[in-house]
Amino acid sequence: MMKKKSISASKASLFFFLCQMISALDVPLDLSQPPTITQQSPKDYIVDPRENIVIQCEAKGKPPPSFSWTRNGTHFDIDKDELVTMKPNSGTLVINIMNGGKAEAYEGVYQCTARNERGAAISNNIVIRPSRSPLWTKEKLEPNQVREGDSLVLHCRPPVGLPPPIIFWMDNAFQRLPQSERVSQGLNGDLYFSNVQPEDTREDYICYARFNHTQTIQQKQPISVKVFSMDSLNDTIAANLSDTDIYGAKPVTERPPILLTPTGTTSNKVELRGNVLLLECIAAGLPTPVIRWIKEGGELPANRTFFENFKKTLKIIDVSEADSGNYKCIARNILGSTHHVISVTVKAAPYWITAPRNLVLSPGEDGSLICRANGNPKPSISWLSNGVPIAIAPEDPSRKVDGDTIIFSAVQERSSAVYQCNASNEYGYLLANAFVNVLAEPPRILTPANKLYQVILDSPALIDCAYFGSPKPEIEWFKGVKGSILRGNEYVFHDNGTLEIPVAQKDSSGTYTCVARNELGKIQNEVQLEVKDPTLIIKQPEYKVIQRYGHVSFECIIKHDSTLIPTVIWLKDNDELPDDERFLVGKDNLTIMNVTDKDDGTYTCIVNTTLDSVSASAVLTVVAAPPTPAIIYARPNPPFDLELTGQLERSIELSWIPGDENNSPITSFVIEYEDGLHEPGVWHYQTEVPGSQTTVQLKLSPYVNYSFRVIAVNEIGRSQPSEPSEQYLTKSANPDENPSNVQGIGSEPDNLVITWESLKGFQSNGPGLQYKVSWRQKDVDDEWTSVVVANVSKYIVSGTPTFVPYEIKVQALNDLGYAPEPSEVIGHSGEDLPMVAPGNVQVHVINSTLAKVHWDPVPLKSVRGHLQGYKVYYWKVQSLSRRSKRHIEKKILTFRGNKTFGMLPGLEPYSSYKLNVRVVNGKGEGPASPDKVFKTPEGVPSSPSFLKITNPTLDSLTLEWGSPTHPNGILISYILKFQPINNTHELGPLVEIRIPANESSLILKNLNYSTRYKFYFNAQTSVGSGSQITEEAVTIMDEAMASRQVDIATQGWFIGLMCAVALLILILLIVCFIRRNKGGKYPVKEKEDAHADPEIQPMKEDDGTFGEYRSLESDAEDHKPLKKGSRTPSDRTVKKEDSDDSLVDYGEGVNGQFNEDGSFIGQYSGKKEKEPAEGNESSEAPSPVNAMNSFV
Repeated sequence: MMKKKSISASKASLFFFLCQMISALDVPLDLSQPPTITQQSPKDYIVDPRENIVIQCEAKGKPPPSFSWTRNGTHFDIDKDELVTMKPNSGTLVINIMNGGKAEAYEGVYQCTARNERGAAISNNIVIRPSRSPLWTKEKLEPNQVREGDSLVLHCRPPVGLPPPIIFWMDNAFQRLPQSERVSQGLNGDLYFSNVQPEDTREDYICYARFNHTQTIQQKQPISVKVFSMDSLNDTIAANLSDTDIYGAKPVTERPPILLTPTGTTSNKVELRGNVLLLECIAAGLPTPVIRWIKEGGELPANRTFFENFKKTLKIIDVSEADSGNYKCIARNILGSTHHVISVTVKAAPYWITAPRNLVLSPGEDGSLICRANGNPKPSISWLSNGVPIAIAPEDPSRKVDGDTIIFSAVQERSSAVYQCNASNEYGYLLANAFVNVLAEPPRILTPANKLYQVILDSPALIDCAYFGSPKPEIEWFKGVKGSILRGNEYVFHDNGTLEIPVAQKDSSGTYTCVARNELGKIQNEVQLEVKDPTLIIKQPEYKVIQRYGHVSFECIIKHDSTLIPTVIWLKDNDELPDDERFLVGKDNLTIMNVTDKDDGTYTCIVNTTLDSVSASAVLTVVAAPPTPAIIYARPNPPFDLELTGQLERSIELSWIPGDENNSPITSFVIEYEDGLHEPGVWHYQTEVPGSQTTVQLKLSPYVNYSFRVIAVNEIGRSQPSEPSEQYLTKSANPDENPSNVQGIGSEPDNLVITWESLKGFQSNGPGLQYKVSWRQKDVDDEWTSVVVANVSKYIVSGTPTFVPYEIKVQALNDLGYAPEPSEVIGHSGEDLPMVAPGNVQVHVINSTLAKVHWDPVPLKSVRGHLQGYKVYYWKVQSLSRRSKRHIEKKILTFRGNKTFGMLPGLEPYSSYKLNVRVVNGKGEGPASPDKVFKTPEGVPSSPSFLKITNPTLDSLTLEWGSPTHPNGILISYILKFQPINNTHELGPLVEIRIPANESSLILKNLNYSTRYKFYFNAQTSVGSGSQITEEAVTIMDEAMASRQVDIATQGWFIGLMCAVALLILILLIVCFIRRNKGGKYPVKEKEDAHADPEIQPMKEDDGTFGEYRSLESDAEDHKPLKKGSRTPSDRTVKKEDSDDSLVDYGEGVNGQFNEDGSFIGQYSGKKEKEPAEGNESSEAPSPVNAMNSFV
């Protein structure tokens, strides 16, 4: 068994090079360029009023840009406010709230401008709002008295905060109230009871509002609920009435469902594209109703639909316009049902189709900026130049605005500027900066000179040539100092200058020269490529079976490139080898001495170099050595006469007498103990000693009532345990150790759950075991907070900030004192969902089925948890060839860790796709980045969906076909090739016809009569030809020839001959039937038994019928074709497959016969060449022509 993998440096570099292709002409920072905003705060920025406000604005440019701000549309003079400062070499504002400022005073809309001599870039409008967590308004809450079985709603009505609080219900002990199908919390925070039960009576229904931004929790006054059961009502009434009064409350009655929320039968809801749609239905009734959801006229989207709150809430993530429609919730119990229809309309804030991108032009060149966005309603597009509406911006004769496009013609250096595109509708806006930088720069190559690239033979090689110039330089590659320019299919030339050799060979090694030239000059750079031999395992480890205590060796002999240094690693079961001196690792082998059962497993040899890695594995099976037949081996007898001596507080000596070893030496003794004080009846492992030893000094723990027993072990197995020793009770003491596996992991964003493994009973060392739990926030000068808890294994700290580190320690104590000071561990409070979406999402389409996506990592502080990775959601919007949209589910790729790029495989050619990226932590996914639109190029089409050949005549055939199921582009034509096939299946000359793409049928004329033709048919796009479909057909026979063949059937002598043959066969069948009924053999049968002809096989072997002779009546009943050979029992009979005269080959079953007028009936069925000619033999009486063809 061998697994091989190769890790090539070129493959690893492929992602890096292709990632650069998008920004291959980024302007080097030492050249003049307008400002570019590189970082800014989110549009809706909610700040903590207790902390300084930091409004980010970073930009790059040459010369370095200066920064200014507006607030609420007017200039914001930061020099006049001593609490506001701007970071050096940055536009980021810091408002010092912690020195006496009030966050409310700085609420407003801010916008940053970065400006230099080449233009001005502006940020989004950043709305600053301080978070608010107001107190609950005081209100007088009356107790709720409700009858058993009635519905009930406890209103929360939390204070309006910013952002809105998270609502949950708890009791006085800070335990969450249990929820179920009967009792649940609604989206508005209210607590709904479908029907109340007596156990719902309590006085501490408390609604809590958690304001995450300020890490505060507000509490509503407790609400009291008292449920009156029917029995208690009857008792109350009876106590107040005389014996003669009639009393009795009605029993609890069942009720059909009614909706508590929403009210009425219909409602409306508007949701934005990309958001989460939440629909809710909560019903009252007894028994508790069950909720079911449907979408009228459609299906709920798979993989995006979730049911929450016991199916009372329908959740659809990442909604799109296709999710608009009517959603019906149905509440049902045994007494009936009710329903509510929610009409959902999905609108969309603007999203990019094509965002404008920076434009680098040389003087006199032309170019354009394109800004295309979509939304619902359709967004309006407006342009700005250097932050000023383009209508009032300074005139530029080289510029022309045409809707969503700015066209530049014959630009000059003064045309340099930063343009802003604003796409907005009632639900939001998009703002993008894109500069036009007019430069005249000779080429420069950014790749270091004489850079060395090393790759493995037969793997891709990518050689970099990063460049810049204006006008954009042309790149050419040469091999060798005086080599010719590289061209051909063996090379791939990327737009960023990279040269790719898809399959590097030995002769690919050498010097490669990259030349960049434009009208201002040229420059070249040389790099080196070395192609190394792959690493191979020429002698692999082999499967081994070894007897116990034997020696075994695995070989791993390798061959490698002489310039690479290999390292060999051995693994057992995909893990490191045991730390055991029995394992000896040599240069090219692994040896295991004194093999035991534990050595059983899979051993893998891994060879690594700096460029590749290979591995091979083999299995080792360990078996027991066969015993000598004359000797009976058995387990030893149990030891006896156990004695305790030398009793001390922490130790005692145990001795015993071994039992009979039963022909197998005792290899060891296992000592076990029982703690009669804490775990009576449970035996624990204490220690193990060699078989030659019969006494042992045992270490003891305080506060344990010990009993001991001994088990003897030999190669056969373990003996029965000995009788227990006398008991020995040790004195109490302080705990010697503290709990292990102490951890701190939050289960909610505002708590810290501290857990540990409790000490076992004997580890307590005395009565009254407890734990002292201590914690403090790390890197904050806080005192330890401690609490002593009972003998449990968990403690929850509430009210913590989200995802901050804590120092934690847990110390054991009992009635006699504390254990030693415990060590500290680091834990984290609970995670919350990430706040920020990945930015700068870029997509590079590599080919028609593969694309690469790249994004900027989010700030770690915004992750608010352990960064687990990023998820890329991508989906096909439409096929560009069909222009038809259909609902296709999203695909999700997860990239672990802090990875910032990934490949998207399995794309469909010539299609429009969208994607977004989300960061993932232990709590879940963060917000999605704006959808990125990309398109795949054309590919070759699939084969036509069908090819059908009809209407055969003497010299023509009609062909009909269907377009490819997957055109993968725009079809430009169909290619039809055909050639005749003679009777010996030899192919004639090939004819090729090109057919326009809009045709679906063709009549082929001037063909030969009674001739079989083979057709090859495929479609073409601009990329190339797709796979072909083949069919065969035959033109019909000349009528005169058919007439001559049919005329023989009308001759009298032929009819008489056929009648005679039929009469003879009938007489023979009658004789056979009579002989069979008499139980004897007929002569023909005896002769065939004596001289069996392999060509003649009976149709059946076990049912007693005659396979060699079948009556016409049975054939007519079965309507089954005869088996091959059953109709041609003699060598003189012409077999069907050898006959040149039979026309049955060109028909199908009994239809391949002649009409009364001599014409041939039978339709060509499109059978393949090598398929068996089923149906050519008929169970009906043969036609005269067929009969003639079977006689010689």
